[in-house]
Order: sequence, then C-alpha cells, then structure tokens
Amino acid sequence: MSLYYRPFIFFLFTLLILKLSNSLNPQYPCQPPHNSYTFCDQSLPIPTRANSLITHLTLEEKIKQLSDNASAIPRLGIPSYEWWSESLHGIAINGPGVSFKSGGPISAATEFPQVIVSTASFNRTLWFLIGSAIGVEARAMYNVGQAGLTFWAPNVNIFRDPRWGRGQETPGEDPMVVSAYAVEYVQGFQRLMLSACCKHFTAYDLEKWGNFSRYSFNALVTEQDLEDTYQPPFRSCIQQGKASCLMCSYNAVNGVPACARKDLLQKARIDWGFEGYIVSDCDAVATIFEYQNYTKSPEDAVAISLKAGTDINCGSYVTRTAQSAVNQGKLLEEDIDRALLNLFSVQLRLGLFDGDPKNGQFGKLGPEDVCTEEHKTLALEAARQGIVLLKNDNKFLPLNKKVVSSLAIIGPLANNSDSLGGDYTGYSCDPQSLFDGVKAYIEKTAYAVGCADVSCNSDAQFDEAIKIAKTADFVIVVVGIDLSQETEDRDRISLLLPGKQMALVSSVTAVSKKPVILVLTGGGPVDVSFAKEDPKISSILWIGYPGEAGPKALAEVIFGEYNPGGRLPMTWYPESFTNVPMNDMNMRADPIRGYPGRTYRFYTGKRVYGFGEGLSYSNYAYKFLSAPSKLSLLGSLTATSRKRVLHQSGDTPRFILTDEMNSCDSLRFDVRISVMNSGDMDGSHVVMLFSRVPRVVDGTPEKQLVGFDRVHTFSNGITETTVSVDPCKHLATANKQGKMILPLGDHVLFLGDLEHFVTIEAF
Repeated sequence: MSLYYRPFIFFLFTLLILKLSNSLNPQYPCQPPHNSYTFCDQSLPIPTRANSLITHLTLEEKIKQLSDNASAIPRLGIPSYEWWSESLHGIAINGPGVSFKSGGPISAATEFPQVIVSTASFNRTLWFLIGSAIGVEARAMYNVGQAGLTFWAPNVNIFRDPRWGRGQETPGEDPMVVSAYAVEYVQGFQRLMLSACCKHFTAYDLEKWGNFSRYSFNALVTEQDLEDTYQPPFRSCIQQGKASCLMCSYNAVNGVPACARKDLLQKARIDWGFEGYIVSDCDAVATIFEYQNYTKSPEDAVAISLKAGTDINCGSYVTRTAQSAVNQGKLLEEDIDRALLNLFSVQLRLGLFDGDPKNGQFGKLGPEDVCTEEHKTLALEAARQGIVLLKNDNKFLPLNKKVVSSLAIIGPLANNSDSLGGDYTGYSCDPQSLFDGVKAYIEKTAYAVGCADVSCNSDAQFDEAIKIAKTADFVIVVVGIDLSQETEDRDRISLLLPGKQMALVSSVTAVSKKPVILVLTGGGPVDVSFAKEDPKISSILWIGYPGEAGPKALAEVIFGEYNPGGRLPMTWYPESFTNVPMNDMNMRADPIRGYPGRTYRFYTGKRVYGFGEGLSYSNYAYKFLSAPSKLSLLGSLTATSRKRVLHQSGDTPRFILTDEMNSCDSLRFDVRISVMNSGDMDGSHVVMLFSRVPRVVDGTPEKQLVGFDRVHTFSNGITETTVSVDPCKHLATANKQGKMILPLGDHVLFLGDLEHFVTIEAF
C-alpha cells in the first residue's frame, strides 16, 4: 500500500468504526446537557411535553420533521429518527429503519408465515403470540441500533380481488376475520412499547392492472360497501387494538385522494378515538399532484394533505415543498404544529425522550432474544396450523414413512428456501427448502426442478422430472406462484398456474406409480380445477408462503405427525373471474349487468374452493348445546327510537338502525357448541359459525361469519367451545346509505350442516 493512501484509508476506517459504534449504541434525546428542557420532564403529561418541544423549534426545524427520516436538531440534543421500519410477518428489510447487514450483532430474525397463511389457522391466540414475538425481536433490534420503534404493519385491507399482488399480506377477505387479526397482532406487538400501523386507509387493493395504477386509481366505493366491508378492520384496529399509527393509501376514494380525505381521517380520530400519527404511503402526498392531478401545484398537495390530517410524509416531498406552501399562504404554521403534536406525542409515549432506553422496561432485550428456540417453535406451529388440506381422496394422506422407501419432489419451488417468505421478508434464522424438509424423513428423496423458474415458459426440463417420477414410490409436485407473479406493484393477469406448470403436473401424474401429492405455493388463489377433478392427483395441500419453518411443517403433515386443520381465508375463483374488471370496487352482485359480486359474502358465481374450506385427517360432527331462540330489542332502544317503533302507523318495522340503540350489551349472547372428533388422530379444528340475516334491504350478504374458534380435539372425544355473538355487529348489515341496521325477524345460524333460528323482535 502506498504511503500516500494510508491517511485516507485510516480516515475511512475511523468513519466506519464511528458509524458502527453509533449503530450499536443508538443516540437518544434528553442526555446531559440537554436534559433540563420541559419536554424531558417525565412527570409532566405527554401533551404538555410535546407542546413544549414544538415551541423550541424554528419553522425550518419543524418542516424537517415531516418526513419518515426526521432530521436531527443538534442544538436541542435531538438525534435524527427513522419512522419507517417493517414487521409484517417478522422483521423485514423493506424499510430503511431496519438493518441486518451493517455489522450489527443481529443478522437474522424469525420468519413467520406470511399473514394469509397465519390467518388460515383461525387462531386468535396464535396471532397475538406472533405479534408479541415479532415485537420482542423488534425491540431487541432497536436496542442495538438496528431498527426503530415505529413499524408499519399490519396490512388490514380486504383481500377483495384474487389477482391482487398484495393479498398475501392481508388476513383475507372477511371483515370480521381481518378485524380480529388486526386487534390481536397490534395488541401483541405494542405491548413491547412499540408502535404498530394500520394500513392502507382505505379501499386499497389494486397495484397495476391494465391501464390502472395504484398511484392514480380512483376507487369508486358505495357507502354500503365502505361501512360493512372496507372500514371495519381499520375501526377495530384503532378502537380495540389501540394502534398508534394509521397509513393513508395512494388511491383516491370517490374522487378525493385518501391522504386528502379529511372526512375519513377525522372520522378515525373523532368517532373511533384514534390517538396516534397518520403517515402517507410512500410518496402518496406527491401522487395527489403528480399522478392524480387533484391539485394545481405541489404546494396545494402538501397543504391539503396536512390540513386533512396527514401528519407525516413517507419520502421527502413535504420537506421540500412545505416552506413554499407557507410562503404562498396555503399552509399555516399551526397546521404543521398540529401534525408535530401527534408525532411527538407518539415518540414520547414510546419513551424516546426518557433517557437511555437500556434503563427502560424492555431495555435489556438484545441479540439473545432474537431467533430464540421459542420463536422458531412458534413459527413452526403457525406454519402447521396454516396449511390447508384441500383434497385427500381415499385418505391417501398421511403417508406411513415406514413403508415409503423412495420419494420424488418436483417443481421450481421445491428446492428454493428464498421463495417461502413472500413479500416484506428479512433474513430468516434457519432457512430450509421443502426438499430439505421431506428428505429429513425419507433419505432416498430425489429432486427435479421440472421448470427453470415459476414462469415455466419451457418444458425442456420435464424429462428429468418424468424420469425420477417413474422410479419413486411416491411423488410430490410443488407448483404455484411466487413474487415473480404477485407482489407489491404487480397484480396477476391469470388465475391459472403460470406457463407450463399444469403440463408439468400432468406429465408427472401420467407416469407416477401412485396418485400424486400436489403442493401449492403463493398467497393468491389458483384455479386448479384440473387437479381437483383428476383421480391421479390424490391430495392437494396449500402452504402459501409458510416461512422458515414451512418445510418441516409440510413434512409433518404429509407423514402424519400433524393433523392438518387450516381453512381458506379467501375464495378461490375460476379463471373466468378474470373477465370481471379488477377496478370495479362493488362488493355486491348486480345481475342486471352480469356482475357476480366478490368474496363469499356476496359472490354468486362458481368456486374452485370456498372461503372456510379445509379438510383434516379426522371427521368432525357438531351439536348446538345452547343458543337463544328469541331476542327483544325494546329495552335496548333509545327513547326516540322506542317511541317511533311503538307509535308508527302501518306495518311492523323491518329493521332497527344500530345507532338508535342505547347499548347492545344486553343483547350479546353465547352459542355453546360441542365438537366430536370421530377420527383416529388428535387434532386442532376450526369451528366456524355463520349467519344468514333476513333480506330487509338490498345488498344483504348471502351469509356472513359470526364467530370462530380453533379447538384442540382428542381422537373419538368431544370438546366444547363457546362463540360469543354481538347482534349489533355480527347479525347486522349496512343499508345503501351506509347505516348499519339490525334486521328484525328470523336469523339463521349455521354450523356445518346444522341450523339454529334466532328471532329478533322490536318488542
């Protein structure tokens, strides 16, 4: 090395050491000599401290806080802060706030199944534990300077269209299930003094389809659909989950960009009690002007979003434009102060201004709390519970490993550990492939790719697959979709298996000694009608994106060490559904224009597999043990409503507006259910209680989920469970004006093939 370069190399090395030191020992506000400010006084109320901090800032300093990468304020001893970290189903690398590869002590984190797979478990306790485990790892990463405290998860949009590239991130198509998942995840995650974020508000579920793009799409949504489909998950995420962040989406809603919809953003604060900060999707404030042409200038876009209630912009658009907006009189400093009050209040609640975080309740968490055996076991249990058995002719599965001498596993995803996480994934603790998983059970396991990749545009590698299929005792074919087919900014065109995958399956089944086991990957539904009807395909398993423990979980199911019990959280439509315009946001069917509706609640067309479908190695039978037969609303009505009902002329009322009721507490009831496992294996089973409400208004759902529970059952044993029903939520629907109504008359509760009638009367 030349002496000329040595000082330069030493300088770079010094910078690297300083950067590493800062990352391992994160800076924090209120250190001496800056700890005497009022905003550092922990004895004062949060609003007092937040307002005090705001008064110390210049306008320039205030504006520089309005980005996800909030600038440092050195004169006050306040370091920069990155708001954007991701934790959808484990700590993810998608946001700049997370760093696995900066030389820090944490190089991986537990990769749980993608959300759509965990949802298939229909297990609230599991969802809470996943949120808690991710929270532990998030807090540990913050403590060593590798993440922030504010994470932008969960995604609680409805999986409305099967082509949506981000449907995999959601808890499915049912508003009640999505709401329940949101509550459990947020409560589990935020108990670690972290911030979770409900996204994307609202009616967002299109990336890029035809001429439509998420950046410019105008979602035309009826008040009826908004009230009983699109909004409930966000309301629950805020009211019950107590999420401290809400992210407004790119799209417009009925002509107004979501981040400029003051009525909706303020409804969250005023009606739902939201106490947190509202962040734009990245860079959703810019799209107001640049893509949607809703304003005449960038300054107008910034002003309208901040005045509507957006507090912070993911990206630099607001920080680059706000000063000009102020100079032009379009934005007031008090508008900025209001946003800062929300932002600083969240930071203060998280303890960012309370001194060294290592002295706090969760300050001792560190690398030893990431990728723990407990968390990896939880990831395995989530993958087990999320696997859905869709077909099992003649009880072909489970296989007895004692009689399986050779096995073949075929497919472009069968030996690829990188494909198992789905989007918003980090670096997993213990990556394995599906091939690794089954080989651990059957040493003589052969592998062939079949197709070079998931697109499967060539059959050049079919011969090798056919060769090993001919000689193996049993054959597993792994096909489906991955992130090359569905992801953020990429919607699907077709619901069929990509390229020549179907031909690969058919070629293998034609030569296999025994019927083939078909394993399907991916978050979106696939039209596999050919496989469903083919007797040479004995079993179909959907594993989605099962995460790092998916290979072991799949092997356990195939070889009978785990009794599958997952249920589909979304409808699987036939390929003909691709004729339905993806940009049509209507949930309800419209026979006049040949529109079939969406999701199991309103869809009137043919299905490949339905919402809630899923088999087991056991057979189950139900009984209603107890449930009311009649409910009277009179005691629950407001005085005005009671007077109207009792003294109205004409027919008996057909429904009651739920906002005309004093309280629904007295109407809540429990449905006690017994579950009989008549099989030879213990297993956990999902109980799903549906209802059909009287059709007193147009657009009444075909049926809707009332409640669910996952119960453990013993072979040839009976297990009891209870589902709680809130009529004002679970037996209600929306009218065309967007008002929730409780229909009077006979409501039918469905439990498998059983029915129970509950008559609701006004008096």
